[in-house]
Amino acid sequence: MPFGNTHNNYKLKFSAEDEYPDLSKHNNHMAKALTLDIYKKLRDKQTPSGFTLDDVIQTGVDNPGHPFIMTVGCVAGDEETYEVFKDLLDPIIQDRHGGYKPTDKHKTDLNFENLKGGDDLDPKYVLSSRVRTGRSIIGYTLPPHSSRGERRAIEKMSIEALSSLDGEFKGKYYPLKDMSDKEQQQLIDDHFLFDKPVSPLLLASGMGRDWPDARGIWHNDNKTFLVWVNEEDHLRVIAMEKGGNMKEVFRRFCVGLQKIEAVFKKHNHGFMWNEHLGYVLTCPSNLGTGLRGGVHVKLPNLSKHAKFEEVLTRLRLQKRGTGGVDTAAEGGVFDISNADRLGFSEVEQVQMVVDGVKLMIEMEKKLEKGGSIDDMVPAQK
Repeated sequence: MPFGNTHNNYKLKFSAEDEYPDLSKHNNHMAKALTLDIYKKLRDKQTPSGFTLDDVIQTGVDNPGHPFIMTVGCVAGDEETYEVFKDLLDPIIQDRHGGYKPTDKHKTDLNFENLKGGDDLDPKYVLSSRVRTGRSIIGYTLPPHSSRGERRAIEKMSIEALSSLDGEFKGKYYPLKDMSDKEQQQLIDDHFLFDKPVSPLLLASGMGRDWPDARGIWHNDNKTFLVWVNEEDHLRVIAMEKGGNMKEVFRRFCVGLQKIEAVFKKHNHGFMWNEHLGYVLTCPSNLGTGLRGGVHVKLPNLSKHAKFEEVLTRLRLQKRGTGGVDTAAEGGVFDISNADRLGFSEVEQVQMVVDGVKLMIEMEKKLEKGGSIDDMVPAQK
């Protein structure tokens, strides 16, 4: 990475104590796990592509974290990062993913027919449904470490894979650097456009280098299937539509993903996956499925109820404002999604969203009529 903390061999002239970062004011998973002993043990190691311990932790050193929000504080630079630096990353993964152990095996299930229900969420309450994930392409380093040539190769392969899709998936690729003003405005209006990262978490990890070179957006003609190329992950794949038919959204998501991977595999570049971590992605928080299945749902009464947070926790769900991760809810409309990524399959995670949202809508209807929901609070899933 072109940062001040490269030149790993040169740094070994200094002692580990001299190089160890000051983490005294930090609140992130990396700072919690990185002892001086682990730093000593790992500081002279690097992955085959040259990613070092300081590269892994830099974003967490530069961004101490929020007093109330526990960020992860580290990234992977390639597939091997999770193995070479496992003494640091295993405890972080265990802490972040609810006790997921280094010996645990992750389940993958992209058979949409295994989802029960999901086509019956009440459209009076559910405004839209969406499923997204990330994918990393075998044989290339990850965005914090990738070179211009790698990014351009990934973009070229992605365009080939996506332009081969037909039927409901037929669409168009929009490179960020060659986009017309009209195209840009249309993508903004559709809420499809991703911009140069401004988050210091992303910038400090090196993901914004060479922007907007080899970055782009592809979507199908129906605007229900979307792929971001070379943002935080090599690929971000998103299926969505208005209303509450999560079953149909999940079907499109699974079928589209499998079609894209088939083309990459023809070039001997499938997606990074192993049976312990599932799909390997840049941020340890997304390991496993990388999946976030979410609905925008109206819950004006339930959201004011004292048990709202407890209900979400017990259903293994999380809430956001509809504008994204740090936004407040407007008009009692929340983005409700699965809280887990690792240890549960894609079908299991979407099932939790479908079942949980259905129950919360029943609770909302009861509260509208002035009833009590105390007897409806679920057991912990």
